[in-house]
Amino acid sequence: MRLPTIIVLGFFVLSCEVKPEPLRYGVDACYTCKMTLMDTKYGAEVVTVKGKVYKFDDINCMVDFYNSGDEPIDEMVYKLVVDFAQPEKFVVAQDAFYLKSDRIRSPMASGIAAFETKTEMDVHKKEWKGIWLSWGELVTEFK
Repeated sequence: MRLPTIIVLGFFVLSCEVKPEPLRYGVDACYTCKMTLMDTKYGAEVVTVKGKVYKFDDINCMVDFYNSGDEPIDEMVYKLVVDFAQPEKFVVAQDAFYLKSDRIRSPMASGIAAFETKTEMDVHKKEWKGIWLSWGELVTEFK
């Protein structure tokens, strides 16, 4: 009688694993602005310790949420952004390299693109005459 209970509890714990979800472009809506995610070079996601997933179409929408207090920052297990150079690929937000330029046509006009590597960001920085922002600068930019 005890063994099935342990198996059921083990299954429940495994099925409640907190993890990111892929962004479904053309289907998912941005939590902040409610627009449908369309451009695979942009997007972001926050996942909480309770497994709640928040999806965003532009980095500024995620940062607005991050700064809003709707969820405590210390309960955000994942803060992810899409790598502009590798569409649909998530990068940890704190590790990404951000480029701000008037030439970047992001969904909500933030003018921000995220990159996994500084090398890739530097290529676009020269082309777009942009400025590099760290995660801390980005979070402050949209306060």
